[in-house]
Amino acid sequence: MPESQQATPPVTGSFQLRVRYVECDPMGVVHHSSYLPWMEMGRTELLREAGQNYAQLEADGVFLVVTRVEVKYRRPIKYDDLVEIRTKVEKSSKVKLHHSYEIVLVERGGETSEQVCAIATTELACVGEDGRPRALPGWLGA
Repeated sequence: MPESQQATPPVTGSFQLRVRYVECDPMGVVHHSSYLPWMEMGRTELLREAGQNYAQLEADGVFLVVTRVEVKYRRPIKYDDLVEIRTKVEKSSKVKLHHSYEIVLVERGGETSEQVCAIATTELACVGEDGRPRALPGWLGA
């Protein structure tokens, strides 16, 4: 889709998921490495709401690489919990996107909840096929 026809991506979004066994350690607690794919899913859903996806960006020669991640774990999430990943675009520049996340426990064992279990931030840089920095598409950047 030509850049002039791109929808402006939303700045906030969320989705829910049920924790799978594969995402947990032997104690049934979500392993720290499982949070990164959840955050990627949040970013992907924001793009999808704008009618775009990573495959199309890459076909257009636009690659978004993670240059920084920070996660603060507050409470454990366990197998079969229902969680909500809340994603927000905090700011963008000509080349970088900054997101924040809240991973919220929504349900455990049939009991509803609203506990923030982790907060996180990411920084993504836009690069071309050669791996060198390039400007974000206008509809995506500042």
